[in-house]
Amino acid sequence: MAELIWDGKYDKAGRKTAPLRVALPFQDVETVNESRQERLKGLLDFSQGRKAEWRNRLIWGDKKYVLPSLLPEFAGKVNLIYIDPPFDTGADFSFTATLPDLPETDEDDSASFTKEPSIIEQKAYRDTWGKGLDSYLEWFHHTVVLLHECLAESGSLYVHLDWHVSFYAKAVLDEVFGVDRFQSEIIWKRKDSNKAGTTLAVVTDTILFYSKGEKPTWVPQFLPYSEERLRKAYGNVDDSGRRYALSDLMAPGDRKGTKADYEWKGVRPRSGRHWSYTIEKMRQLEAEGRIFWNSAGIPKLKVYLDEQEGVPLANLWQDIPMVKGGKEAVTFPTQKPEALLERIIKASSNEGDLVLDCFCGSGTTAVVAEKLGRRWIACDLSRFAIHTTRKRLLQIEGVRPFVVQNLGKYERQAWQAGEFGVRSAECGVRSEEEGTANRANQANGAEEGKRTSKAGDGMGNEEMPAKHAEDAKGSEIVGGGSVPREEREEKTRGTEAPPTTEAPPTNGAEVQRAYTEFILKLYHAKPVQGYSWLHGVREGRMVHVGTVDAPVSLSDVRSIAAEFRKAVGTGQDAPTTNAVDVLGWEFAFEINEMAKQQAAAAKIQMRFLRIPRDVMDPRAVEQGDIKFFELAALSVATKVEKRKATLALTDFVIPPDDVSEEVRRAVRHWEQWVDYWAVDWDFKGDTFHNEWQTYRTRRSKGLEKEASHTYEAPGDYTVVVKVIDILGNDTTKALKVKVR
Repeated sequence: MAELIWDGKYDKAGRKTAPLRVALPFQDVETVNESRQERLKGLLDFSQGRKAEWRNRLIWGDKKYVLPSLLPEFAGKVNLIYIDPPFDTGADFSFTATLPDLPETDEDDSASFTKEPSIIEQKAYRDTWGKGLDSYLEWFHHTVVLLHECLAESGSLYVHLDWHVSFYAKAVLDEVFGVDRFQSEIIWKRKDSNKAGTTLAVVTDTILFYSKGEKPTWVPQFLPYSEERLRKAYGNVDDSGRRYALSDLMAPGDRKGTKADYEWKGVRPRSGRHWSYTIEKMRQLEAEGRIFWNSAGIPKLKVYLDEQEGVPLANLWQDIPMVKGGKEAVTFPTQKPEALLERIIKASSNEGDLVLDCFCGSGTTAVVAEKLGRRWIACDLSRFAIHTTRKRLLQIEGVRPFVVQNLGKYERQAWQAGEFGVRSAECGVRSEEEGTANRANQANGAEEGKRTSKAGDGMGNEEMPAKHAEDAKGSEIVGGGSVPREEREEKTRGTEAPPTTEAPPTNGAEVQRAYTEFILKLYHAKPVQGYSWLHGVREGRMVHVGTVDAPVSLSDVRSIAAEFRKAVGTGQDAPTTNAVDVLGWEFAFEINEMAKQQAAAAKIQMRFLRIPRDVMDPRAVEQGDIKFFELAALSVATKVEKRKATLALTDFVIPPDDVSEEVRRAVRHWEQWVDYWAVDWDFKGDTFHNEWQTYRTRRSKGLEKEASHTYEAPGDYTVVVKVIDILGNDTTKALKVKVR
């Protein structure tokens, strides 16, 4: 058959390139809308080794890593996939953020601004369109290969595109699925042409529909009859008021000598035709009053309107407009109408089936799947998309519990191993003893320590489960990925290790040292020698670099402060100011406030800055556009009366570099930064469980600033508050309450 060729489809040896296959464990970041009874049952099931109940999944991450990570659990198990991938060379990840109005004032304090894409989102755009159509087709081909593996044999794939790439995409889909698995090209008329131009207006999108097997799930759908059809065909009304059409009782074909050839009430079929029903059925229809005799003395069948399902759905969809406003609109640039996804999901799945969307955007697929009783998995690279989807789901009455996940430290471990080492053990596949010593290994030349690192901080930062470590055995790390041995000869361009002029590190301490020096360089800090917890210096401030696989904890802060005090005036790399910058990928809940208090007590000025995911993008590193942002600061007041605890947000400050000065000047009050906040009233050190939340909507732009909870039993409780700002970033704070 004819084949579409693009630059990069085959490697130099003439082998077709394959998608990255790095199966990483997912981390639960948040459990939403789970009751206390369900939570306790889940903990009991886990402790007794029983399989947990299904939870729908909202995953933040790049589909390049997310899809391979889904395959071990879901290969051949997804019933329906809908994707709306980027298909316009001018598309990007920017979005419009809104500063809400303050209801306490008479003035209109609202304002809108465009949030430019993060470096990691820009990387995804470059990976897709960096070399024009060639890179897009390579990216699309790798995506489709993985989606094909996810589908059940009866599963279907719907790919939503427009004129830019639809004809190229069909050639790729034909190659992966097979030409005989093509089901239909759906044309969706999304708007009317409203102005004349120099050529034909584009008012349609294309949705390519493929099946994996010969017999895909198909539930016929019907459209209402048009007013003209009702007027012309169903203009008859019987004595009971029922509308009906008249249908011929004779069908084409000469059936002489059969049961379809007989005389009925003195009437025989016309030449070349036969009766559609047996004589027994005709007698039944007559007894039911369903036969009508016309003026020519020919019997006709009464077809009642209320017994018809409608017009069978075809591939031209003109009855579903774009989302232009109203309660469904969420000001998301690529939002698709719920009616569109409802039609697709109803046609190609049944209740309880699993639906996947790995470009979920505004969350329409997940929202409709939830309403229709399907299980769902929704993924996106954009934090704002994940937050938008979460809010839309929470507005569904009776929404089932779902989890928010990411790949977190495992993606970072894979990156660290590929960038700075060659051992699969450094990709999170290591013994318990190695994991315990990892922090101490980070010291520049220090001996391996014996301090046990924190197991988790509730954001999914626990050690890799043993089963995942076992799954990863027999693999090697290639450019940040774990590749099974049998696939080493099928490495893609994207998974080849970058060239290096010197031998890579061969043990944990050397890998940690190389990683630490890399982060220090990006932070424009100079490495220092002879310390375990102080790794560099910048403008007189000492710098600590957190590990990729554990959050910066209060224990870390105490160790940093203790070493800082010992280091003062002890050598050429000794601190020259009472200041330390702590860089970390994740931070324990209470870090920003309590750690600063501890540091202040030790007379040390301590700042906490997040290491951005952008450091994992070589092109971003080359361009030198890596920015480290300070943690947002959240203040919460607590009040306890017997067994009732009340929380009140009192202040929220986001990093000054995250938005423009113009936008900051438009903010009249701190609460305008807050779009959503939630509370876990009894945090148990596992995952944040959303037990109460409030958020802004288009119709309700105000925000509750207090929340209360009455405990069933007295005791000491850890309460965790999560705030999500208008940009989709989250800030978390832990509090202690004691109820009597």
